[in-house]
Amino acid sequence: LRNKVLKTLGYVRNFTYLSAANITSKQISDMTKVAIKNENITSFGGIYHIMDVFSRLGFEKLIESVLGRRGCSGKAFSHGSILGSLFFSYLCGGDCLEDINALIGQFRQRPGTLLPGADTVGRGLKELAEENIVYKSETSGKSYSFNTAEKLNTLLLRMIRRMGLIKVGSHVDLDFDHQFVPARKFDAKYSYRQDHGYFPGWASIGGIIVGGENRDGNTNVRFHQEDTLRRIMDRVTSELGVVTERFRADCGSFSKEIIRTVEQRCNTFYIRAANCGSRCEEFRQLEEWKSVEVGYERCDVTSVSMDDLIEGKSYRLVVQRTPLKDKHGRVQTDMFGVIYTYRCILTNNRTSTEKDIITFYNERGASEKNFDIQNNDFGWSHLPFSFMAENMAFMMVTAMLKNFYLYLVRHISEKVKPLKKTSRLKAFILHFVSVPAKWVRTGRQNVLNLYTNKAYYSEVFLE
Repeated sequence: LRNKVLKTLGYVRNFTYLSAANITSKQISDMTKVAIKNENITSFGGIYHIMDVFSRLGFEKLIESVLGRRGCSGKAFSHGSILGSLFFSYLCGGDCLEDINALIGQFRQRPGTLLPGADTVGRGLKELAEENIVYKSETSGKSYSFNTAEKLNTLLLRMIRRMGLIKVGSHVDLDFDHQFVPARKFDAKYSYRQDHGYFPGWASIGGIIVGGENRDGNTNVRFHQEDTLRRIMDRVTSELGVVTERFRADCGSFSKEIIRTVEQRCNTFYIRAANCGSRCEEFRQLEEWKSVEVGYERCDVTSVSMDDLIEGKSYRLVVQRTPLKDKHGRVQTDMFGVIYTYRCILTNNRTSTEKDIITFYNERGASEKNFDIQNNDFGWSHLPFSFMAENMAFMMVTAMLKNFYLYLVRHISEKVKPLKKTSRLKAFILHFVSVPAKWVRTGRQNVLNLYTNKAYYSEVFLE
């Protein structure tokens, strides 16, 4: 069998044939009529509004004020142009740096716009990489590399402040967590996750990424975490002008040094306590349990004092016990009675009820959604470079992109009804970015023609 193309009076169709007798007049009449027009029409007309917003926010000057001027001749693309090219590519559905080359021609249709291609963006991101810090373990003698990305963390916060995502003087809840990023890179270390990669720690406020540091994939999450938190929390306070009211973290932050550091920088903290199994016998002896409903499930809760963690300090340990059930939903028992699973939260909050504390802590699951968004929407699942410092620069820039996206979708969703403030990138592209458009010159002005019957575009573009 061979593929042939039948061209008759403007009809085009690919088909496979055995003989000419298989082609009937009915088939010819059913073929779609195709006319190829060689015009500069883009299918991503919504991106031009995003480019206007990028300019109105003054990101070019802000980026240059933090990162400095790029090149000495004045002819090199600025850092702002490099970040802009990357931003616009992902907001059009790009999946990697190379996709910039497929979209750059459409970006340049906007009058007065000149943006770099993928190679220049790659070189520019590598230039933003900062030297790693090496910490040596006193117990094992092994060395572990950290990358603090100081300048990019500062730029991240100043962009947040410029967009007004977090109000100056507000009291905020800060979440911190580590995310293992699988990456078969030159300096990636083998992790307990049974893969090579990096193990960065990220802080967020209500889904807005406010800081991060990268580390070797084989680094224990508690190793020098207090230094990471000190840098991030101090930077958040000074750059955003906010008060950290509450801090949440999982059991990876349960250590004396980390608790001391956090307690000095927030009003109340909530950290999942580790090694609860060693206290099971103590918990069994407790008699004052209260039955509450948490997350549509009944459980028993109580509080005990923890005085032996840090000398001279007394904390509250909120204990939650849930009956252990088999696959059929039956409660399991032993010779001592019902078998329970115990979970604990360490806090310095002495006034709130156990249910309120557990409910608040469980809400940190929303912050973990950041990792899913970054992996699937903004490129963390396939890092572009070979070294940790360079990949950290990429992750920091795409964290800025995620915050910029939050700013866009919060404003645009007010006029574009199919969108919500929580919409993912795919929906944003479908309902706003993806619209046929063409730039034309008329009446000594550049005019953007949008080919759509959706009235909300006029409201957004003319705001």
